[in-house]
Amino acid sequence: MENKSASVDHDAKTPVIDLAAGVDLAAGEMVSDIYVDPEKERAALRKFDIYVFPVSVIFIVLASLDRNNVSKILVWREERNLTLIRQLGNARVFGLDEDLNLHGNQFGTINTLSSVCTILFELPWVLAVRRFGARAALGTAFLAWSACTIGTAFINTYGQAIAVRMLLNTAEAGLAQGFAFLFSTIYPRAEVGKRVMSTNLAQCISGAFGGLFAFAVQSMGDRLGLAAWRWLFIVEFCVTIFIGGIGWMFLPKAPENAWFLTAEEKETMKLKKGRDFLHRGQQKFDRKWIRLTLKDPYVYMLGLAFFTSSVAINGFGVFLPTIILGLGFEALKVNYMTIPVYILGAVSLITQCYFSDRLKKRGAFIVGCCVPVAVGYLICVGSKNPNAGYAGMYVLVLGLYPISTLAVAWITSNLAPDDKRAIGMPLAYSFANISNVVSSQLYPSQQGPRYVQGNAVSAGLTVVAGFLYAACWYLLRRRNVKKAKLIAEGATTNGKEGDMSLDSMYIL
Repeated sequence: MENKSASVDHDAKTPVIDLAAGVDLAAGEMVSDIYVDPEKERAALRKFDIYVFPVSVIFIVLASLDRNNVSKILVWREERNLTLIRQLGNARVFGLDEDLNLHGNQFGTINTLSSVCTILFELPWVLAVRRFGARAALGTAFLAWSACTIGTAFINTYGQAIAVRMLLNTAEAGLAQGFAFLFSTIYPRAEVGKRVMSTNLAQCISGAFGGLFAFAVQSMGDRLGLAAWRWLFIVEFCVTIFIGGIGWMFLPKAPENAWFLTAEEKETMKLKKGRDFLHRGQQKFDRKWIRLTLKDPYVYMLGLAFFTSSVAINGFGVFLPTIILGLGFEALKVNYMTIPVYILGAVSLITQCYFSDRLKKRGAFIVGCCVPVAVGYLICVGSKNPNAGYAGMYVLVLGLYPISTLAVAWITSNLAPDDKRAIGMPLAYSFANISNVVSSQLYPSQQGPRYVQGNAVSAGLTVVAGFLYAACWYLLRRRNVKKAKLIAEGATTNGKEGDMSLDSMYIL
């Protein structure tokens, strides 16, 4: 946070001494008095870009591939003339339905219950990262979801499928948010956007190439008495445990003691932690921040905005492959034709996150990104021509991924200290993941291939999201104005703590 005023009264009962700086941080000394050499800080942060950021992308790609194998709507088959049948998940295409004797909406029930686990366990996982460090918490999650992945290959009943997939989503629940929290403890808050984008960058990679991976495994057919869908999870487990296992070794427990840093760089990160005390807070978790977080309307406003904009992302996963199949292409060609759309989405994501960090603006970029998303969906609603729908996807993807990435970066960089951020950020994210349940009802197979209702609702909710994000911007701006006025009047405190104190200003 940007330091604005004189001392703030930290808890005198819990003195915190930064040994590297020789400063009693709880004594009310200004954090700005701690000097960190900019060149040394940049050198240390580059190490995290090299060792930690790629691991976050790899972990989320591997997790996304697994989710896509079960819940991604991938294939539309041509029967007789152009009767299109929606199929849930790559594994379902391989015969999972028949082997498990699934019928009716049982497959959808598996996905719904799994989504509930994701929503419920996001907050506990981030708190685990806060308490035990990224290496222990995310490493445990990695081992748990790997075990569930191989377990999926050997399920034989509907009940077993529910149990294994619920456990898997429980393990994966805090992955994206855990990395986002980790990045908030490493990088300056105005530079978090370029790192938080690892989640959606991984989604682009998974979306572009996940289907091709599944088709490659499908070409194996049944081997050694095991069906192709079982091999899908076995192969994925082998890839995950090997690549993910190597990546896990690079994760630090805390930024100040990362194994890949030199002694001088570790000292620099300790000094940085002291300088950023107002943003980081005390080492020990203070339960008062539970109450203070739950009382902050910004958390709920951004969570609601995040929910309305996330429906569009889920709809995109449904509609993109189906609109291409509507052009008359076979399923394998469909996967190839989704690749340029995802590439454009990744380029737009990287570009907008870069400039959002550079300009220190979040709200304007997010609201601006809502425009192409709404326009893209409206093109699909307004035209029966599949070519127009396909073109609409290119318009839509320009804003689709930056919205959620910058929303996470916005709340991650504004909530302080770590205790409040570890609660508020996953809480808002949980609102967004409720959209998984809603989206499944907006795109029933009988309304394909155009999905007019689902696309119209997605467009409308995106417009609503734009206004809600603008309201978040107005709320934070109003708080900044009040703080600036008090400071101009000579006030040194407003009686509040963390991000709401006079010692910091919100990134707008």
